[in-house]
Amino acid sequence: MTVRAAPPPDCALCPRLVAYRATLRAARPDWHNAPVASFGPEDAGLLIVGLAPGRAGANRTGLPFTGDRAGDVLRAALLRHGLARRQDAARPSDGLELLDCRIANALRCVPPANRPLRSELVACRPFLAADLQVEPRPGVILALGRIAHEAIFRALRLPLRPFAHGRRDELPDGRLVFASYHTSRYNSSTGRLASAMFDDLIGEVARALRVWRSSRAVRSFR
Repeated sequence: MTVRAAPPPDCALCPRLVAYRATLRAARPDWHNAPVASFGPEDAGLLIVGLAPGRAGANRTGLPFTGDRAGDVLRAALLRHGLARRQDAARPSDGLELLDCRIANALRCVPPANRPLRSELVACRPFLAADLQVEPRPGVILALGRIAHEAIFRALRLPLRPFAHGRRDELPDGRLVFASYHTSRYNSSTGRLASAMFDDLIGEVARALRVWRSSRAVRSFR
């Protein structure tokens, strides 16, 4: 798997995040403790965008949405809807292979208390823009949480749209953006994001992806 433009391991764009990484590295030198690159095939038709690496999740493993409850919820839904499959080999991704799906974060480094500053999101925006715009562009985009939703539209230089779980917006170029509550432990444990709610939405996203792939195949045939 090749990697699109991503921050270097020693990225110094955000002093607060650099200091926090150094603190975590001193405490847990066996963790990744560096910017977390996007994961999944570069030509994926679906791009899933979260907020930021979890402190003991992706910041530990080096792969987005692995190693914590948020990743467990997301991966289980992807498996159920044919957007991922298990491999035999033991990997930091738990042997997960993404199928026509790529996962990224609006912020590539773990922020203190899971709360990024606006300036940090702005500094990281070019990396998200690369995932959104580098050809072949993903035809379906799923935002996990309000901040990720806003980050997508800002990276595309489009007016913001209201955030609501289950919202679906069509972009001027015909691509679709879906919105979901984040799969965080808080949202799942409080029932704000019930398992059935998220499963239904991922099913809708998977159907939209199949339609988008079919339309591309028809255009290619012509």
